[in-house]
Amino acid sequence: MLLNEMIIDENNVGFIPSLGISFEVNETAKRIIELIKEGKSKEEIVEIISNEFDVGWREAYVDVEDFFIKLKVYGLIQ
Repeated sequence: MLLNEMIIDENNVGFIPSLGISFEVNETAKRIIELIKEGKSKEEIVEIISNEFDVGWREAYVDVEDFFIKLKVYGLIQ
């Protein structure tokens, strides 16, 4: 999984060394990536995002689901 090799710097720029690509991520995306790397399930990630960012469960679910779809489209997760 390419996501595991992603490095995110203090400016929220993600870099994947093996591909030589970089891109900017927001705080929510950064946190979701950290949680995926920790092995959290999608359901656990939704709960954590909901609590940490003080948003409703439904909003957190939509955001997390959307981000997972983007990660799959870019080939960063399966």
